[in-house]
Amino acid sequence: MKKILVYPLLALLFVAISSCDDGFDDLNTNRTAVTTLNPVFLLNNAVVNASFPAGTLIYDMGIVQQVTTPNSGVIAGANFNQDNRNVTLEIWQRYYRSVIRNTADVIHATTGNQNRTNLLNMARIFQAYGFMVLTDTYGDVPYFQAGKGFIEQAVLPKYDAQEAIYTDIIKELTEATAALDASKPIETTDILYMGDITKWKRLGNSLLLRAGMRLIKVKPDIAQQTVQKAFQGGVMQSNADNAVVRHNANYINGLGNTLNATEANNFYLAAPFVNYLKSTNDPRLRSIAVRYVGATSGPQQVASRANTDPSVQIGMPLGYDNSTIGAQAQASGLASFYDYSQLDRTRMAKLQSPMFLVTYSQTQLLLAEAAQRGWIQGSPQSYFTSGVRAHMEQMAEYDPGSAVPAAAIEAYLAANPFDASKALEQINTQYWISSFMNGPEAFANFRRSGFPVLAPNPFPGKGIKGDFIRRLTYPNSEISVNSVNVKEATARMGADDLDTRVWWDK
Repeated sequence: MKKILVYPLLALLFVAISSCDDGFDDLNTNRTAVTTLNPVFLLNNAVVNASFPAGTLIYDMGIVQQVTTPNSGVIAGANFNQDNRNVTLEIWQRYYRSVIRNTADVIHATTGNQNRTNLLNMARIFQAYGFMVLTDTYGDVPYFQAGKGFIEQAVLPKYDAQEAIYTDIIKELTEATAALDASKPIETTDILYMGDITKWKRLGNSLLLRAGMRLIKVKPDIAQQTVQKAFQGGVMQSNADNAVVRHNANYINGLGNTLNATEANNFYLAAPFVNYLKSTNDPRLRSIAVRYVGATSGPQQVASRANTDPSVQIGMPLGYDNSTIGAQAQASGLASFYDYSQLDRTRMAKLQSPMFLVTYSQTQLLLAEAAQRGWIQGSPQSYFTSGVRAHMEQMAEYDPGSAVPAAAIEAYLAANPFDASKALEQINTQYWISSFMNGPEAFANFRRSGFPVLAPNPFPGKGIKGDFIRRLTYPNSEISVNSVNVKEATARMGADDLDTRVWWDK
């Protein structure tokens, strides 16, 4: 009797348990959690993070003598021609972690998807841009295996020779730009151009032009062919085509953040930059500079002392540190080194100031050089004038107070006409100005062209053998973790120091 009762009870218990399990998976599934991510948002993340970190003030803009500081410690770098690996790693970490990783994920997610071919090729173009910044900065870097730690478990990527990198960058830009198709689905949530295929094509060709011009010293034939291909494909036509990161309260400008926070009183416009702008009566100096006249300390750099008049601007001379700059400032009739001119952090270097990556102005100036070399059709003078005017007009995008009046632009162009006998110097000196705040590009073009003509930083304690820094050094984390591949790269390229030239800088 007991056994007869046990079996029905067990059956009822089994049924009850089974009933409880029904719907268990549905009940424990978070219906609001993200299970997939639209890959266009990964591309947007790559674009936002392509905005340059504060370290470009310390090295790139310091090397080309646009900005300097007399202070050492965490901001030591180009001001003393010294290697500070806590800073040289910034572009590496920012671009590999947030630009290359995201573009690689987009490419992986969209390859083979016929509805996302435009997104695939947009990502290829932007990845080529990111790799140009990396290889121009460091030389040989991980390329073919980069960004594939999760995709292919390539956690210790090989370093590739810069020549091979540039060969593939040119291929990628050529193929991806040609493959963009306005008749296929458009990625309207793209933050760079809202999916505008014409503008993406112009960006691809403008980058192709930039890549071709990089090779003038080492592969002049390939340089010419690449430039001609870019020109025929169609490059940027106006400032509306500029590749620019629009910052906001959530994604602030890294340079602006630094200059409005802990380092507000530490960075100054360098004398070579200010002196050149003053010597040509360049109206952009009023847009860029501010001097807190009579300031004897950081707290005295207040609005009541601010003066943007170009005639009163005084750039900080190079070759001094914190212990010697004070005497030099007094000898120049200044109250202290806090009295030198600065990049105006209330206008051009605000927290939400835009960051320009590739511009119509830069593109026109490269075309001016290409035309001067006889590689493309058109007047070098016309391209040159368009490039200078475009950058002056671009200044208004930083702040209404930085806008250059049309009359001032025309007066400057009339007073500083194109001179064919000094064409390359004139074009590339204007490129130096046009690339202000885009440190990596100003640094790369300075090495490529040799202009502007700058005197070496005379600081006596320099840590380089040559006159100028030629590349930035690898992060210590790479040396310790990926040491085999780093050693292979340095054996091929040269020592991991500030003197070693990248492949195209011969």
